[in-house]
Amino acid sequence: MTIPLADVKEAKIPLRPVNAAAVLAAGMNVEMNLPSSIPRHYDVLVDFPERKFSIGVPGTIHFRGSSGKVLINAENGLIQEPSQIEKKKYNLALDLGANISFLSDDLFAKLLTAHPDWPQMTGAVGSANMWGSEEETKWQVMRVDRVQYGPLFLTNVPFVSLAKPTMDFFEKRAGVATAGLIGSEVLLNYRVGLDYAHSTVYLDIGRTFNFPDFDVVGLVLRPEDDGRYTILGVAGFEGKPSVEGLQPGDHLEAVNDIPVHGVTMGQVWAMLVGTPGQEKKLTVERGGKTFIVAATVNHFLGEVPDEDKASRKKK
Repeated sequence: MTIPLADVKEAKIPLRPVNAAAVLAAGMNVEMNLPSSIPRHYDVLVDFPERKFSIGVPGTIHFRGSSGKVLINAENGLIQEPSQIEKKKYNLALDLGANISFLSDDLFAKLLTAHPDWPQMTGAVGSANMWGSEEETKWQVMRVDRVQYGPLFLTNVPFVSLAKPTMDFFEKRAGVATAGLIGSEVLLNYRVGLDYAHSTVYLDIGRTFNFPDFDVVGLVLRPEDDGRYTILGVAGFEGKPSVEGLQPGDHLEAVNDIPVHGVTMGQVWAMLVGTPGQEKKLTVERGGKTFIVAATVNHFLGEVPDEDKASRKKK
């Protein structure tokens, strides 16, 4: 079907070499970014279990699953889902283009103060490592025990603390008060139906597999235009660096002898995911020379032991 792009007011595509890793966004092999102002005129179904994207004129897609009314910005199509955390009401955006969820830094801080026993860490690893910005080495990440997201009750949801200037930008675009967003990481088992015409979102469970989202090697990576991956930092684990022998600015060349040059961020993280305690062989380049580092897969954002919970609560 032909989809008019009249609502796209401006498109800026940086010119890069033909063999660059990406055109629109580092770490993703894409040719076009479709803003929500386009699909808001249609029925949309994102089927994560089957890896399918469907779009059709209103009324042509048969939606299934739990449904809930949402707030839709008529200008840009951004969606806000009425939600609850700790029995308090908030709006949380639905952002299937984000691979992790975010909360405003003030709400994040309040929850962390009230629940110091919730799993937390510093550094964006796994699904939280989105673009490889310098800030990702300092991102605060926490699992929130329970979130009511429209018709869904989600548990152990990983959230990143979002700085106020960025949060203010998102809220301005949303046009309503918002506390953050739910990203695709927590919806990978679902078929997400977007019925824009009736301001309704459908969430249909397709499988119950638990993804080892933070059972990974603790690197923070940045994809470069030339296809290489820069190591920005290493996340800490149990009070020390989770990978020894690395420096910011090193380049990851291969994982278990499989080259990472030119592949997507998702493919790199698929290589770095594993069973806690499993060892991965990293080929690293520094100053034109390569060397091997043995790195262990760690269970980041895991449950805090009972004795540590008691200690944190006393503080």
